[in-house]
Amino acid sequence: MFNKYNLRQNLLCYPLRGIGGLLLFASCLIASDAIAQRDTTRRQTIDITSSYKPVLRNAVKINLSASPLSADTSRPRLAYDIPAQNLFFAYQPISLKPLALMQDTGLELGIRNYAKVGFGNYTTPYIAAAVSFGDGKTSLVNLYGNYISSKGKITNQNFSELQLKGTGSFFTAKNETYGSAGINARQYYQYGYDHAIRNFAKDSVSRKYQDFFVSAGLRNIAVNDFNVNYNPNITAHIFSRENKINESSLIIDAPVEKKFGESVSFKVTASANLTNFKNKTTTVTKSISNNLFQIAPELVYYSDKFTFHGGVTPSWNNGVLSVLPNIYGEAQLQHNILMVQAGWVGRFINNSFRSLSTMNPYIADPTFLTNTKEVQYYGGVKATLGKHFSFNAKAAFITYNNVPLFVNDGLYGNSFIVTNESKMSDLQLHGDMSVVSQDKFTLTAGLDINTYTGLSNNANAWGLIPVQLTGSFRWNAFKQVLLKADVFTFSGVPALLKNNTEKKTNGADLSAGAEFKITKKFSAWLDLNNILDQKYQRFNNYPVYGLNVIGGIIAHF
Repeated sequence: MFNKYNLRQNLLCYPLRGIGGLLLFASCLIASDAIAQRDTTRRQTIDITSSYKPVLRNAVKINLSASPLSADTSRPRLAYDIPAQNLFFAYQPISLKPLALMQDTGLELGIRNYAKVGFGNYTTPYIAAAVSFGDGKTSLVNLYGNYISSKGKITNQNFSELQLKGTGSFFTAKNETYGSAGINARQYYQYGYDHAIRNFAKDSVSRKYQDFFVSAGLRNIAVNDFNVNYNPNITAHIFSRENKINESSLIIDAPVEKKFGESVSFKVTASANLTNFKNKTTTVTKSISNNLFQIAPELVYYSDKFTFHGGVTPSWNNGVLSVLPNIYGEAQLQHNILMVQAGWVGRFINNSFRSLSTMNPYIADPTFLTNTKEVQYYGGVKATLGKHFSFNAKAAFITYNNVPLFVNDGLYGNSFIVTNESKMSDLQLHGDMSVVSQDKFTLTAGLDINTYTGLSNNANAWGLIPVQLTGSFRWNAFKQVLLKADVFTFSGVPALLKNNTEKKTNGADLSAGAEFKITKKFSAWLDLNNILDQKYQRFNNYPVYGLNVIGGIIAHF
């Protein structure tokens, strides 16, 4: 290997020839060796002029270049459905009074205990009371009672009513077990005879009804794993008239609903109504059975604008099968404003001595019991205008089978014989409206027009109301004052007299009242019934009392 030093020596020695040249070449080699040996004796080193510093590589970062979102010009779909506050009940709810939180574990549910007493003309005492127990979380028990009686100016124009009832509920995390028991005792007298020529003893025209009932049920109050709602319940009635007529009824109802999402559900309701009537006034006890079994499967679809119910109801009425339709729906044309409704539905109305005596307390003991079959086609509209006004209008064509009608007996005219109409049609028009402003002002009105045609066994629909108008008014005029009024009018009720002639009865009943709060615990009340003092006859030969004034005190505790 040559470096710059031996290369120069070689170039200097290269031109010489011969012995001298050899000598000179040898001297050159010696010199080159000397130079080479001198170089090898020199120690080769590496000079480090800077220290090494380890440095991490810079991390590679993703550079995000933000860009503004494009404006959404589509109109949002708001599916909120907030109905107008236009619910009205015949009773007035208690006022809500927020209280400071106490450390007691008991739940304060407001003033739930009260007693209402009063007295009026026609020797009319009135007593009503309610007592509640429980915290409302795990248990709740309510006891109710009321009594009223009057004595009219006509002989035997008396009546009295006593109602006692207790209800209870016991709650768990997912279910509510509930039940009730009570008794209704009513005393009427058949005073609708000619008092100029007849003079009956009081006991001979007495109609004393007693109804003892008990019920129990179980329903879920929370969504379960199967998304199924259930509410099986059972009710038993023991009804009697002065221990001469006994009637027992057992009513079983078992509805179950399975929900599939938020829009679809399937419902099935199985029910049974078993009635056994016994008449002990004859030498041989007469028994009548009136039984009804039903099962009603139904598919339900819900949406923001449309609701549909579709199903059928197979019914066994005293062993005879009838399949009733159960198809109806509602469609919303304008959100929260106008809704159209239509349907084809059918049902059975259970008729018992207990239910018939509620419709007409002056009836004779029935000789038969049948259930009324009703099938109707209907259509209508209902709407809410603004925040306070709502109305409902409906027209229906109804066909009836086995309708009970009430005809005056041909002997004294003070009793009503129950007669059966096997087939009848009715063109019904219904309308109602309400104006509600929170809990301060409520005005409701309803009109029903029935046109009964196509009767097979009777010339007219005896005892049924063709035209009826009702209305109610409630106004909390001041903080301590409540004003109220009610109206009930009817016209064209046909009645068949004992000489086989027809008569139509009309009537109008206007009532008003007020309640004044004296203190937090006491209030005074006054009611005026039949202000027009019209002694109309809802049932032929039975004029009402006329103007009735009654007032008293309400105590809350």
